Amino acid sequence: MKLKELKITGSKEEVSQLPKGKLLINTVNAHSFNVAQKDELFADALTKGDVLIPDGASVVKVARWVGNPNPPKERVAGWDLFCIEMEKLAGKSGRPKVMFMGSSERVLGLIREKAAADYPNVEVATYSPPYKPEFTAEDNAEIVKAINMANPDLLWIGMTAPKQEKWAFAHWHELDIHCHCGTIGAVFDFYAGTAKRAPLWWQEHSLEWLYRLLLEPKRMWRRYLVGNTLFIGNILKEKYGW
Repeated sequence: MKLKELKITGSKEEVSQLPKGKLLINTVNAHSFNVAQKDELFADALTKGDVLIPDGASVVKVARWVGNPNPPKERVAGWDLFCIEMEKLAGKSGRPKVMFMGSSERVLGLIREKAAADYPNVEVATYSPPYKPEFTAEDNAEIVKAINMANPDLLWIGMTAPKQEKWAFAHWHELDIHCHCGTIGAVFDFYAGTAKRAPLWWQEHSLEWLYRLLLEPKRMWRRYLVGNTLFIGNILKEKYGW
């Protein structure tokens, strides 16, 4: 996967104007870009989905440099996507439905409570899949059935990358839905309050990754210290053909 070849929806305004209908929306950042270099299915999920947004300041900064013909104008985080889509949904008449598929029952319970207060006219459906590295055929069938039965007007999938993107891409044709579907991972925890997002100053100065590293150094050091170095190497390789 090459950054210069990615078709990226590169601004919050563009995201807010996405057409109605069944759209699979994924995000790309330095970490996911690195993983996609060695995971062909993940690369397919990112490049063959309907919409790809730049959830990483590094992607925004280097896309033009490597020759992307339509580089993103700004970072559009998974959180931004979530807020834009939820506000659009809440503005619909009647009682539209959002579904959260992923995470634990505890986190989903907190999401239901918060969404009831933030979006009182929106019905919330949830599904917590089995906690295991890989799902069985039976697990997948149950997840697909739950989503189709819920028939949401907006679907969120949160199982961490690359699992969530690969699952959505692999089962997209089985999902009998007619709405936007976003793979947003950590946003489930941010919205539930079980994880803390970086304050605005850190976000505005492209330091959200550093905030997460300082908050959880044991869990995040490899992703950011090793991963950021690897990202630079991958970009130089793409730029100069090394």
